[in-house]
Parts: sequence; C-alpha cells; structure tokens
Amino acid sequence: MGSFATDPTTTFQDRDFGLLMRQWRRRRGLSQLDLAVTGGVSQRHVSFLESGRARPSRQMVLHLSELLDLPLRDRNRLLTVAGFAAAYRESRLDAPQLGPARMALDLLLRQQEPFPAMVVDGTWTLQMGNAAAHRMIGFLLGPDRAAGDAAPVNLIRLPLHPKQGRPFITNWAEVASAMLHQLQREALDNPAAAALLAEVRRYPDVDALWRSLDWDAQPGPVLTFRVEKDGLAFSLVTMIATFGTPQDVTLQDLRIESFFPADAATEALLRRLAAG
Repeated sequence: MGSFATDPTTTFQDRDFGLLMRQWRRRRGLSQLDLAVTGGVSQRHVSFLESGRARPSRQMVLHLSELLDLPLRDRNRLLTVAGFAAAYRESRLDAPQLGPARMALDLLLRQQEPFPAMVVDGTWTLQMGNAAAHRMIGFLLGPDRAAGDAAPVNLIRLPLHPKQGRPFITNWAEVASAMLHQLQREALDNPAAAALLAEVRRYPDVDALWRSLDWDAQPGPVLTFRVEKDGLAFSLVTMIATFGTPQDVTLQDLRIESFFPADAATEALLRRLAAG
C-alpha cells in the first residue's frame, strides 16, 4: 500500500487539506500540472500536498487560495485544516470597522429610490433595505413583516413559500426555477446554502420542480419578476452588485439586489407609491 496509508506522520488535518485542495482544483477545471505551472511549483509538490505526503506552509496555502480564486471564507477554512490561524476577519455588519462599507451601502440604497434595493447576506437573508424595498415586502407579506418585527425576510423563501410571496407571483415556475438554479450552484460551496436548498425543497411543488429542471437549458437574457395582488400589478428585473475588493468575509458575502421596473406602467406605479 502507498505511503498515504502507511506514513505515520500523515495527520487527519493533512488529509483534510489535500481533499479540499483537490476538490477546489477540480472545481476550477485544473489538472495538477495546470496548477503547478500557474503557481510556479512542481507537479510533484502539488501531488504530495493533495495526498498528504507534504505539509504546506502558511504562505503556500495563501498562494494556492489565490490561484484557485477561493472565497475568503474558504481561504480561512483551508488555512484552518492546514493547522494555521484564519487570515480574514468575519465581522458583524454593525461593527465599527465596517463603518465605511455601511456608509456606501446606505448611499447606494438611497440613490435607488423610488425603486427597491436590498442588501442580503450569503444565504439571501435581508440585512438592509431602502424604503421602496420595505414597501414591496409589506405589499407581499403584510405591513408587520415589512417593519422587521418578525423573522428576518429571506429572498429565497419569499418567492417559494406558499404563505409568503408565492401566491402573488404570476410567473412562479419561471422565478422558482431560476432561484433553484442559483441555490444549487451556491450549495456546492456553502453548507448554509445547502441547508436552505434542502428546506425549500420541502415546500409544496418545489421538489417536483427541482427534479424536473433542465440543467442544460439555455436561459433567457433576463428574468422578469411579475406580481399581482389587490388589483395592483408590477414587473421587475434585478441587478446584483458586490464589493469589488472585500477583505472581510462578511463584506464578501453581501450582495446588493436592485430592482428596476420592466415596463412604463411599473415605473409609474412605484413612483406613485413612493409619493404616498
């Protein structure tokens, strides 16, 4: 049997590091030779790192993380299983050191008025929203939910749950399919996203829809989110923004989802609602 199984100096942490490194390398579509050439190391060393026959230095872990373009959370994880301290802080959004980031988010949200804009975390849970966003949430879920007094609003649960926004989304199957595609991709890297996917698949009709998805289908250029309730109808498209150079796990997880009217009638309706 090879030295991976017999070498007494090969620890569980070493094997964990090698497994994670190999998973990420394959996910990026790279061979050991590709990674070695790009990183300026020998293919033999890459092979030894993946098998646990060699231990990486902290600098090598950071170097490989950069080459594999790992999210900051996963760079920390790779460092931890290699036996090193995490390199990137994960702060609360209200932490003082994130003050400049919150100021930028506040400005962006205000500038989006009278159209909705929301800041969500890595599992699509609402962290911040402008007045238009809370009007839209209140319209879909009722004014109590808009005020934030109940459980946090989640932008995956909202369109999929039968007691939240689902009854009012007129193109529900199309919207739900897009949500499931997105969540399936994120579940590969994020255990919390995987748990959320497992949860929403238990909602009525969602698992059947998930099983029937054509994963190779060519999507349209943009998805329109169409809603009808209480005699009002609107159609929206969304854009996602992120911080360009985050150095904090929390900031890298954040996404700013901005909603824009898909037609003139929706624009007029949102401006009228904003005016009172």
